Amino acid sequence: MDDIQQKLERFNSRANGTLPDHLNIRFTAAAAGELSAEIDIQKHHLAPNGFLHAGTVVTLADTACGYGCFVSLPEGAENFTTIELKSNHLGTAREGTIAVTARAVHMGKTTQVWDATVINKASGKTIALFRCTQMVLYPK
Repeated sequence: MDDIQQKLERFNSRANGTLPDHLNIRFTAAAAGELSAEIDIQKHHLAPNGFLHAGTVVTLADTACGYGCFVSLPEGAENFTTIELKSNHLGTAREGTIAVTARAVHMGKTTQVWDATVINKASGKTIALFRCTQMVLYPK
């Protein structure tokens, strides 16, 4: 098993018992400054109106950005926390798979900024554009 596959398996197992696990988020690719994940849409991902819940989309994007930040922490840092996020929702889905790719825009010593694009995997259409800022945390 190669290093990337081992890393993805660690990401997937680290999520056990958390919100990403409950939403069935799967990490699919990782590289320096980039992370991808996806969700197969199930009923619990939908809003009562039958369309994809915005919270599902935001959680997928934020999770990808967060894991990307975690593996990109500067030397001496031990963790991070989200301090700002924004999403623009441009489409929706009722079935199939949604996928996200998160990319680092700024990787500083005290903050990181990540952009993510969520798409309908089958059609390639953009569902949401997402940006977040992470505060890098150091031991006290």
